[in-house]
Amino acid sequence: MQTGKTNALRMLDAKGIRYKLHLYDNEDGAIHGTAVAEKIGLDPDTVFKTLVAHNGPNLYVFVIPVGGELDLKKAAKAAGEKKIEMLPVKDLLKWTGYIRGGCSPVGMKKLYPTFIEESAELYDTIAVSAGKIGMQMELDPQELAGMTDSVFYDLVK
Repeated sequence: MQTGKTNALRMLDAKGIRYKLHLYDNEDGAIHGTAVAEKIGLDPDTVFKTLVAHNGPNLYVFVIPVGGELDLKKAAKAAGEKKIEMLPVKDLLKWTGYIRGGCSPVGMKKLYPTFIEESAELYDTIAVSAGKIGMQMELDPQELAGMTDSVFYDLVK
């Protein structure tokens, strides 16, 4: 399994933010959110995926439960746009520095406007990607919001 510090983990360490690191085996190719939640032994409602959407050159980050589906109308409203669409997977690395399955809301190339599904506030901790496939970090959603300058918003269908 992969170890070592990712950019996301180094940034949390630098700010003194506490987290629990979860490593999981990804050799079977099952890296979708619900499989990851099962592999690390957490309730899927507390494991969140990071999605990137855009309107032209404007990028936005949305952090939602792995079992949820991003409502693009709600997401556009949160972002103050008339319409947004998902960033093509082929463009993810170029704009964020991360790949599909290892995209963390912390430590992207730029700090994009970030929105966290409001249900995250119901939990003491949530898990998000630590910046590499095979690594998740569990932390306080309020600390994640502070680290990413995020707003909590109703984002799922």
